[in-house]
Amino acid sequence: MSYKIVVDSCTDLPAEYKKGPRIEVIPLILQIDDYSILDDENFDQLDYIRRVAESENVAKTACPSPDRYKRAYECDADDVYVVTLSSKLSGSYNSALIGRDIYHEDVGEKNIHIFDSLSACCGQTNVMLKIIEYAEAGLPFEEVVRKVEEYRDGMDTYFVLDSLDTLRKNGRLTGMKAIVATTLNIKPVCYAIEGSIAQWGQGIGMRKALIKMADLAAERIVDPENKTLMITHINCYERAEVVKNLILSKVNFKNAIIVDGAGVATTYAGDGGIVVTC
Repeated sequence: MSYKIVVDSCTDLPAEYKKGPRIEVIPLILQIDDYSILDDENFDQLDYIRRVAESENVAKTACPSPDRYKRAYECDADDVYVVTLSSKLSGSYNSALIGRDIYHEDVGEKNIHIFDSLSACCGQTNVMLKIIEYAEAGLPFEEVVRKVEEYRDGMDTYFVLDSLDTLRKNGRLTGMKAIVATTLNIKPVCYAIEGSIAQWGQGIGMRKALIKMADLAAERIVDPENKTLMITHINCYERAEVVKNLILSKVNFKNAIIVDGAGVATTYAGDGGIVVTC
């Protein structure tokens, strides 16, 4: 059976998948002040970081419309798999569901499954890679769905950011009991729990926070030999390499991949942010 994968643009793709014939990326909209762009292949990260740094206002994003998803489902593939941002963080998942309903009403029945990643950026990529693995192995649609959801439920997401201001001002930190003072150079180590954001611990300065995050990831991982370590970085590749090496010094993964953050990840993680999923 032929298949297609649809992802929203918070999915940070490795270079080899950006032009993949089976993958379609649905862009979110990025906005800072009166500047608005699609989060697509034309996204200029450094220009966007500069605009955000120079503005007194908070950057925002808007999810794709249901019709945009519906058009992505209009293809020759027998099976369509969709991966979106956590439904607790964005309306993208809901738009994808509504787009599926509209497709079924207007076009007809088709195997379309929408995965709520319960994560973001490289977490979505990790889910996508599992879909490819099982679909390429020839598993039937229902089995791919079951196994990928099982994998997603066992996946952990962690992050350390230079600033939590954008997440806080956009209402994405409702799961946090307290926001520590950035003026003290205290960096929270955060993680995703059922798709929402919570704080696990903290470090004095970025390096100590990254070490704590790496220790946490290594301590909590289950069955790493069958998992991929994914790291999204925002304009800080060397920092991502440090985190990767810290984790790999403690745990052997099947694979380890570092990816650049696209527009949505850049908006919320900010310059210097690191996100880890495994």
